[in-house]
Amino acid sequence: MEILNNGIGENIQNNLPIQEEQKKFLDTTIGKIINNTLNVGLKAFLPNLIEDKIIQIKDIIIEEGFKEGLNKTIESAIDLGKSIIGVATGKFDNINQVENAVQKGGIIDLTSSAIDKALKYANKKGLISTEISKVIKNSKNVILDNLSTNLESALTEQIKNIENINKYSNNWDKYFKEHNFNKMEKEYNKIKKELTEIMPLENIITRARQIENIHQLIKNNGQNFNISQEEIELAKTLI
Repeated sequence: MEILNNGIGENIQNNLPIQEEQKKFLDTTIGKIINNTLNVGLKAFLPNLIEDKIIQIKDIIIEEGFKEGLNKTIESAIDLGKSIIGVATGKFDNINQVENAVQKGGIIDLTSSAIDKALKYANKKGLISTEISKVIKNSKNVILDNLSTNLESALTEQIKNIENINKYSNNWDKYFKEHNFNKMEKEYNKIKKELTEIMPLENIITRARQIENIHQLIKNNGQNFNISQEEIELAKTLI
């Protein structure tokens, strides 16, 4: 079956297991949130420093505070969270599990410890002044509160994305039954867009791939809905 270029299949790395895709997504997403939160926090509490100095301090926190590397630290924290909440399969089935794993894994505590370690290192090496170090230490709790809020916002956005995909998928089903290909196409494109922002969850991806396959089957048939039930069932299994 021919799949349209830039289709749903290209938004999901078919060659990687769901577990690896989830790990990649969380490493990237949480890493960006930590990076951006530190950047905004340092700028707010050190307004007189030039941009390059802010970046240097942030890089010291990232490189010296997270000794294993930021992504590796996040990965270890998520694995710990999975163990605590009992994700036996190694992959998340829903966003609630992700939220609990992030909380139990101690992302906030690890970031707090990273800031402390980095400041100690920077002071010892003379990379930042005692005054700047004191300002950062005194503002640490505010930065951590912002980090917690930003993580929660990201997870809330994921819930919204999933709700949207479910809505668009239901709409696509409705228009499929009505044999309205133009409206199916609109919902299909909405699904593709949401999938670029969502964490890979198996039930969501499975349904999206089934929709893609049936959609392309009809499209490649000249938008003709005269296809057999056997072809539809086959399209559902080719995921």
